Amino acid sequence: MRYYIISGEASGDLHGSNLIREIKKLDPAAAIRGWGGDLMQSAGMDLVKHYRDLAFMGFVEVVANLPTILGNMRLCKKDILSFKPDVIIFIDYPGFNIPIAKFAKQQGFKTVYYISPQVWAWKEGRVKTIRKVIDKMLVILPFEEEFYQRWDYPVTYVGHPLIEVIDKFKKDFVLTAGRKKTIALLPGSRKQEVAKKLPIMLSVSPFFPDYRFAIAQAPGLDDSFLHSFMKDYPNVELVKGKTYDVLMNADAALVTSGTATLETALFGIPEVVCYKGSAISYMIAKRLIHVKYISLVNLIMDKPVVKELIQDDLNTENLRTELTRLLKDDIRRAELKKDYSELYTLLSKGGFASAAAASQVVSLIR
Repeated sequence: MRYYIISGEASGDLHGSNLIREIKKLDPAAAIRGWGGDLMQSAGMDLVKHYRDLAFMGFVEVVANLPTILGNMRLCKKDILSFKPDVIIFIDYPGFNIPIAKFAKQQGFKTVYYISPQVWAWKEGRVKTIRKVIDKMLVILPFEEEFYQRWDYPVTYVGHPLIEVIDKFKKDFVLTAGRKKTIALLPGSRKQEVAKKLPIMLSVSPFFPDYRFAIAQAPGLDDSFLHSFMKDYPNVELVKGKTYDVLMNADAALVTSGTATLETALFGIPEVVCYKGSAISYMIAKRLIHVKYISLVNLIMDKPVVKELIQDDLNTENLRTELTRLLKDDIRRAELKKDYSELYTLLSKGGFASAAAASQVVSLIR
């Protein structure tokens, strides 16, 4: 069978690579082509375009690069018609994938969406389009099943792909002897968000002199950019490209809202979730995004499992208070351990997501 897969981000490249390996177990003769990154290519996909050439964030950047984006869409459509796949698999990345899915449906191709766009947070109206152009939706968050049911659109929950990724990392990890007590800082991957939050995260480090503060440096962030924030803090270190190593060694973590909050919880690390944007961006977000919580942990559990410090509440005093509680309060740590265990169970109910998703894809085209 012939499979065409489209992912436009680093996380999609990771989950796409695991999906490809599972598809090949079920269909050893599979021909796989698509858009993604090094991981998908190494898993056996013929790479058409790297996600590095697709990542345009923010309204202004998208408008400025519109000719490139439209050119990529034309290239993708032409390549699909040439390859003639038995199925096209879309991984998140809705701004690109939904228009391509419309085209694919018009051309009569079978379509699967693996890792739903976050339409439950904003742009719910997209569900009407998704329902028309996607033959099978595979979701990775438990509450997404119920959300899509409200739109009379049956979907399949396959579990969360981070479960298998983190389980494998834990199994292979060797703890370093003589480990220092460590606070992990995960300030994000974009300069704008790091500049807003990292100075506040670092400002609490003098209050915890017995701890090493380790910044997990995201790919694409310059050393010099991060060092410019660190110069007044002697107990802070920069760790490049080893976020999971940092978390495995951490006693607690200060984490930017996003997937990292879920990763931190799955490593069992007590955390404070941090968010701060410009005043204008925050006001726009409040009007557009309709969710009770900003962290995936709290959204999935439907209760405030981890503390969220948002906008003006993200300050040195509050962060110091919450971090002290995470490190010293045994009752709080026990509560978190119990909630994290329930979270793990919820996210692994579908089995390993990659294998479950591959089974659904292969069954659809057979």
